[in-house]
Amino acid sequence: MRYLVGWTITEDDERAIAKLPERAWESSLGQDGEIQDGYGIAELTGLNTRPGWPVGMRLLVRRVRPAGRHKKKLTAFEKRTGWKYSVIATNVRHMWGIAGSHQPQWLDALARAHAVVEDRVRVDKAMGLRNLPSKSWEVNRGWMLAANLGHDLDCWVRLLALHDQGDLERAEPDTMRYRLYHLPARLAHHARRRWLRIERTWPWADVFVLAWQRLTTLPAAT
Repeated sequence: MRYLVGWTITEDDERAIAKLPERAWESSLGQDGEIQDGYGIAELTGLNTRPGWPVGMRLLVRRVRPAGRHKKKLTAFEKRTGWKYSVIATNVRHMWGIAGSHQPQWLDALARAHAVVEDRVRVDKAMGLRNLPSKSWEVNRGWMLAANLGHDLDCWVRLLALHDQGDLERAEPDTMRYRLYHLPARLAHHARRRWLRIERTWPWADVFVLAWQRLTTLPAAT
């Protein structure tokens, strides 16, 4: 199992960072592989290793020029050096078949790409994960499964049916509920057919119909 996680920086880490020569710092890369000016990444492994740490664990340190929102939280070391530091812990030495995957630059870019994971967790909470309904482990496990299924369905609806519908492409759950999921309509039966009668004044009727048509014409999974 491979891991790549943020690390709470300590005074020991700062002392190790202070030992790094300037030549140890490499330019950071963006998600497109282009160099990010004003950002740096360096290998910190071995400079502050302690007994009992996992075998093969690496520490990488990233530095950026502090923004205004950072200034109240800077440590004395960061104020002195003029950089804000963050540390990544990982056991990735190399990923088979991926050239350069051992490089601190590549791993730093990979770690920053994980910000989307935090965003998905936030949306998961908005889909019901925030409010576990019971003291029972089994009930809460079922609730969590249902919340994750709902989240997956919401993502696929936006990806497959709303990808060109402006702000709905990246809409939050509350927006999707208000505009599409809380449907002002009545399901009627007539002549052995079912009719969905949508309120004429509903402003998102056309978007709903478009999404319905796109989803119902998808080829069957094989």
